[in-house]
Amino acid sequence: MFPRTSLLRGHRAVLAALATAGLAVAGLLAAPGAANANSGSLTQVSSFGSNPGNLAMYEYAPAGLASGAPLVVALHGCTQTATDYYNDSGWAQLADQYGFAVVFPQTNSTNNSLSCFSWFDSTKDTRGNGEAASVKAMVDYATGQYHSDSKRVFVTGLSAGAGMTADLLADYPDVFAGGAIDSGLPAQCATSQNAASGCQDNNQNLTPAQWGDKVRGSDSGYSGPWPRVAIWQGTSDYTVYPVNATELRDQWTNVWGVSQTASSTQSLTGGTTESVYDDASGNPAVELYQISGMGHGLAVNPGSGSAQCGATGAYFLNYICSSYYTAQFWGITGTGPSPSASASASASASPSPSASASASASPSAPVSASPSASASPTYTPSCYTGSNYAQVTAGRAHDVGGIAYANGSNASMGLDNVFYSHTLEETSAGYYVIADSGCPA
Repeated sequence: MFPRTSLLRGHRAVLAALATAGLAVAGLLAAPGAANANSGSLTQVSSFGSNPGNLAMYEYAPAGLASGAPLVVALHGCTQTATDYYNDSGWAQLADQYGFAVVFPQTNSTNNSLSCFSWFDSTKDTRGNGEAASVKAMVDYATGQYHSDSKRVFVTGLSAGAGMTADLLADYPDVFAGGAIDSGLPAQCATSQNAASGCQDNNQNLTPAQWGDKVRGSDSGYSGPWPRVAIWQGTSDYTVYPVNATELRDQWTNVWGVSQTASSTQSLTGGTTESVYDDASGNPAVELYQISGMGHGLAVNPGSGSAQCGATGAYFLNYICSSYYTAQFWGITGTGPSPSASASASASASPSPSASASASASPSAPVSASPSASASPTYTPSCYTGSNYAQVTAGRAHDVGGIAYANGSNASMGLDNVFYSHTLEETSAGYYVIADSGCPA
């Protein structure tokens, strides 16, 4: 994607002519990436099956990857390569940490003059066609090679790669369990190169239902379940304007049949606001991450912390490790380290975490002082079963450093997400204990 300047703004006709570049008016310039200390290496697969999109397939997997592990597909931005994304995005680093394989598709200047994925071309970005079909063939090859869990296949991408990610989620909801659209556009926003720049710059004035219909029409007859979608957007992005994040939210919440009003919000590091949109069962279906002051790019946060990843460079911007939080949202961080191991350890050693810590880390209200375990015996215990995320959202537990703790007893429940569940028994007002082995009738 070409960086916006006053000169470029004065030559809209020239830019429109370059719309064939995918994210037509915003070419991404790749920077040399810092090498990852990974246990394996990025490897090209010369033949992976049908390849109507003329793409190259690269893959990475940690040594000794177990059968049944997840698979992530990660698509680069314009003028970038699979190697750039491997080096800087943090996905290979997270694959080592949490045990999954990553496929890095790569397009080329023959397909597109700026090596952009063709998110705007209906002959290339629709189910069974072109680049979309090539990515599907890569998924089939990799899941067979690594014996991946076919129910835990995910796709993510930056910019033009994010536009293609949205299309792939719409095209193949039967393949992808979730996705992440980083500085990208709604699925099927443009169906021709002439419409590409309009999608990047402007509100398309479509209703949520009209946006949702673009997804539903991409694989007609499909009735769910739908992929869970993370949306990442900088508030100062003048390449793919922030309105695209709003339209993506409208599109995917409508597909899920949920409100466009967030179920909860919280503040994360790097000036990031996370808005969560729950499904009918109280589990997050869509998450919108808005990063204050960030321009166009992928948010990374280099460092040795468990919630850090990636390397900075052109369009790899130091705010927050978006790849980590995306992986956590998808539920593929397993039982690995929490975002703040020291915070979790100190919380578990204390009968009650500080109110300030619980308030800043959780969308629920600050945790009050723990009542005594010897509360009135006349209290009638109540039991609640649900995901850790649902328990935190309901105010029965709280989050410290990405770990859920039962209110009152401060019992550790594991990662705060929808994939870990517990039964909590309220033994006195506001005091909860884990009761997975059973509760009073």
